[in-house]
Amino acid sequence: MSAQERRRAPQELWITGDPEADHLLTTSGNALLVGMVLDQQIPMEKAFAGPQVIATRMGGTFDVPAIAALEVDDFVALCAEKPAVHRFPGSMGKRVHEVALRLVEEHDGDAVHLWAAVEDGPALKRSIAALPGFGDQKASIMVALLGKRWGVRPGGWREAAGAYGNEGEFRSVADVVDAESLQKVRAFKKQAKAAAKAG
Repeated sequence: MSAQERRRAPQELWITGDPEADHLLTTSGNALLVGMVLDQQIPMEKAFAGPQVIATRMGGTFDVPAIAALEVDDFVALCAEKPAVHRFPGSMGKRVHEVALRLVEEHDGDAVHLWAAVEDGPALKRSIAALPGFGDQKASIMVALLGKRWGVRPGGWREAAGAYGNEGEFRSVADVVDAESLQKVRAFKKQAKAAAKAG
């Protein structure tokens, strides 16, 4: 599968409930990746709407090289404009800027290049996990999101995604296709959080 083909999701994504924001996630690997970066300590639909907010504030296009070219403090200020892109616009703005720099330095400014040439699922997960802010769990969810919703399916991708690669369990953003599935994922996360707290 070519890099260009990997840009095309098999179907229009439904994550934020905002058609414009979801279309950006459907057509831009950079936006999808940054949405995943932002998916921390805020509702997932707000996190994944973040790239569209950033694009609007930067002239209408989600442009990773342009983000990387900004001074980090200027980009943080853009993220902090009300309504803020994230609950913690300072730390998360810096994180997005770091990821943009890494994409420019190592992947020609395009996240699609990060997964276009990987040999298999474990290699895909390693490539994602090497980015700033991607621990094991977040990298697994990103592998699942790419496989289930973006059609990026190198051999062993489900195994690399772990439980997030399973079908019908509504564990993460990778399983969100409509408002009903969003509520199921929220319920799963709430239950998992309660179990972890009890344990």
